[in-house]
Amino acid sequence: MFTKETYVKRREELKKSIDSGLILLLGNGEASLNYKDNTYSFRQDSSFIYYVGLDAPNLAYVLDVENDKEYLLGNELTIDDIIWVDNLPSLKERAAQVGIETVLPFAQLSTFIHSRKNQKVHYLKPYRYRNQLILSELLNEKADKILDNYSIELTKAIIKMRLIKSNEELDELRNAGEIGYTMHLVAMKMCQPGTTEREIAGIIEGLAVSKGNRTSFPTILSMNGQTLHNHNHNGILASGRLMLCDAGAENINYYASDFTRTTAVGGEYSQQQKEIHNIVLKALNDSIALAKPGITYKSIHRNAYKVIFEGLRDLELVKGDTEEALNAGVPALFMPHGLGHALGLDVHDMEDLGETLVGYDDEVLRDTMFGYRSLRFGKRLEVGHVLTAEPGIYFIPQLIEKWEKEKINTDFINFDKVKKYLNFGGIRLEDDIVITENGCRLVYEKRLPVSIEEIEKTVKN
Repeated sequence: MFTKETYVKRREELKKSIDSGLILLLGNGEASLNYKDNTYSFRQDSSFIYYVGLDAPNLAYVLDVENDKEYLLGNELTIDDIIWVDNLPSLKERAAQVGIETVLPFAQLSTFIHSRKNQKVHYLKPYRYRNQLILSELLNEKADKILDNYSIELTKAIIKMRLIKSNEELDELRNAGEIGYTMHLVAMKMCQPGTTEREIAGIIEGLAVSKGNRTSFPTILSMNGQTLHNHNHNGILASGRLMLCDAGAENINYYASDFTRTTAVGGEYSQQQKEIHNIVLKALNDSIALAKPGITYKSIHRNAYKVIFEGLRDLELVKGDTEEALNAGVPALFMPHGLGHALGLDVHDMEDLGETLVGYDDEVLRDTMFGYRSLRFGKRLEVGHVLTAEPGIYFIPQLIEKWEKEKINTDFINFDKVKKYLNFGGIRLEDDIVITENGCRLVYEKRLPVSIEEIEKTVKN
């Protein structure tokens, strides 16, 4: 938790963005794994934790904007809770720790909301069905309508605040980055022939739990890096292959890290692998060099595509004029995803609030072209934005086959040469950056080994 003053200040700032009505923030409840009392690890809602700071299930926060009154609703612990779970301070004591005076039983939430029929209820779009049903009952709306009638006004206000990270948040992100650094370093050292993907994934996920809460997302670790979100860990590492590891940690205060490195099994890269790796590395380094206040991330994404196209052109896999190829979407064959996304309390920060609302605005609109449309964050950069930069090159046999069969961009692609890479897999390299007044810096200042030489040395030592 941060100080009481931090949460009070955040709620005061949020209140200024809403003219009237009630602001309702629902915390999360427990979610059962395979029977009622065997639950998944509890994870509080990120916006609730940002403004209220209490990491416990079945809570709600209400701010009456007109009357400048705020309420925490929840239940005091029963003797069974104390015996089986934990003995926590009273709810009133916990509320006082974050600057909230009035505490009501959770069961009174319905009566409380229904008694204020003339006040608009501002709520966020629920991503869990439990909260969708609670809102349905509170607002006398069908559950599917709840998804349509959430408050855009509140959503945009929260996005605006949460996108700019304070110094204390940057400290938390740095801590998450330190854990992620350790995870990846161990993964590199374990990248040896005969080691199972599952063993490496299990070890690094254990590190995330031992030093924080959990991983910040399901670990992607596979020799089949051409599958962008490959959570299958059934492979046995073999010489001559590449291991793509995309993993991060969630620290004890819910802040996330997200790194990717692609390592040659045993630390020996082939010439072909070196060539592709170095193109991706240039795209990453150029992206970091370009990132600064006032420039759009959409333009940096396009520059990464430029680096990738020209690098592949040097290898004679593609041909033609760079600008024409970029306008035609040629690089998306090799990098179908975006350059990066916002990072914070969520690894895809605030994606529950709407990816396009987070990453775009009236000035910078989301592209509709394949590849470009997958960029999660494209808007103009500001001091305090925290983002990932994660270019990649992948040889996806099914996508290559589709483009060749449908004659997509045949004027730019040498399919006969591209098909020699069908067993290559993929390479992605990813760092976390924060925008500063004069440019950007790494969130965690110690950069993971990223060059061929650095990675080879790490694997062999």
